[in-house]
Amino acid sequence: MAVFPPPDEIRSLRRVLPDSAPLTQVDKWHVTLVFLGEIPDERVEQVAEILRTVPVPGRFALRLGGSGQFGAVAWAAVDGDLEKLGELRAAVKDALDARGFRSDERPFTPHLTVSYRGDEATRRALTGYAGSSWTVSEFALVRSHDGSYEQVYSWPTGA
Repeated sequence: MAVFPPPDEIRSLRRVLPDSAPLTQVDKWHVTLVFLGEIPDERVEQVAEILRTVPVPGRFALRLGGSGQFGAVAWAAVDGDLEKLGELRAAVKDALDARGFRSDERPFTPHLTVSYRGDEATRRALTGYAGSSWTVSEFALVRSHDGSYEQVYSWPTGA
């Protein structure tokens, strides 16, 4: 489950990163809410049914800016209404956990991964980056297919 920044924000972030940076595929850039790993095709509908019942916090604003890293992984930090983002994430995780779809137990660190082999130039560019605020109006169920991400379903975050 993920939140996708709008295309303008993705383009803005990409423009500040070095051309030579070993980036992940730009069309895959997202903020992960919950990662389930491999789900058999026959269970995707069950996950979607669960997500249809998730209480949503209403629309909220986020912004990309700053940097962080997990080992060699470089990422853009997420700022804005992190309380509502956290509420959405908790609602999604709790609903899935309750129905037997267990996910990662690590603390939630909202971020957008830009490189699995981040270099110093990439980290410097991210540190100085401050994107524009955007409204999160939906979250999506995403699956990986042949190295690309496919949004299988999406749901509004509310009015």
